[in-house]
Amino acid sequence: MLFLNLLLLIVGFFALIKGADLFVDGSSSLAKNFKVPGLIIGLTIVALGTSAPELAVSISAAVQGSNEIALSNVVGSNIFNLLCVLGVCAVIHAVPVDKGIIHRDFPLYIGATLLLLFMTSFQTIYSGRIFQLSMNDTAGTIDRTTGLVLLAIFLIYILYLIYDARKHPEEEKPENCLPVWKCLLLILTGLVLIVAGGQVVVYSAKEIARTMGMSETLIGLTIVAIGTSLPELVTSVVAARKGETGLAIGNVIGSSIFNLLFILGISAAIHPIAINTASVYDMAILMVIGIISYIFSLSRESVRRSEGVVMVILYLLDILFAIVR
Repeated sequence: MLFLNLLLLIVGFFALIKGADLFVDGSSSLAKNFKVPGLIIGLTIVALGTSAPELAVSISAAVQGSNEIALSNVVGSNIFNLLCVLGVCAVIHAVPVDKGIIHRDFPLYIGATLLLLFMTSFQTIYSGRIFQLSMNDTAGTIDRTTGLVLLAIFLIYILYLIYDARKHPEEEKPENCLPVWKCLLLILTGLVLIVAGGQVVVYSAKEIARTMGMSETLIGLTIVAIGTSLPELVTSVVAARKGETGLAIGNVIGSSIFNLLFILGISAAIHPIAINTASVYDMAILMVIGIISYIFSLSRESVRRSEGVVMVILYLLDILFAIVR
């Protein structure tokens, strides 16, 4: 059985890599066809597509009442996106950060994380009870109202991106663009491979982890989070290697915003999510990581190789903290 799961893991990785390659080619060509900046495509189509595994896992967990996996999957995925995906991309190729990311998307992401922490756990943190609870005690709740607020913010954000794309189109359409039908075919084929590969990787990784005796919370925060974020990692790395740096960082930030606002919002609207003390600490860590990534982006408006190395090391330290905890 272990051998079969390892084989599935390899097949899943292959599907992810091939799917990401097709997805990046189709998305970047589609952007050029419609004179839409690659950054906007990364923030929307690519981000929504590569976050499909997180959406599937979190909604399934919400329907089944497995709140720990629904929340820890999103938090773990965002930590992985900001530190590991962006860090690895920067190690491969210094990532220029568009002014739109610096002035619009990063502040929105940090503000949304702070809002979520405030709306769910403010009383527990303010009263000091957070230090008296064990890691598995309930410290707050993401209720349906909070979920609807997150969804409303996400809708406004998407509408603004559409408005901004129409207001600032690319100057000219390159001559070597693929036809639209072929772009759509590449995007669809790539997305199917990405989602299918992500699901296979998550399933096989969870089975391997269970045979090693890992807890559900740790599985959600690490194995499931990393597994569902593999599409973002592979897509962004492929984009960075092809010089599509706007698409790469747009995918990272867009996926993180999508996870936080849409996936958590719709999961909480389906079934309120109880937050344990460990998740409060994880959300606080997530906010700090967002601020660190933002500071790195402000430096010369790019994330350099040295900063990428620091981000990858921080991710490894966070995983070590989760395991020890």
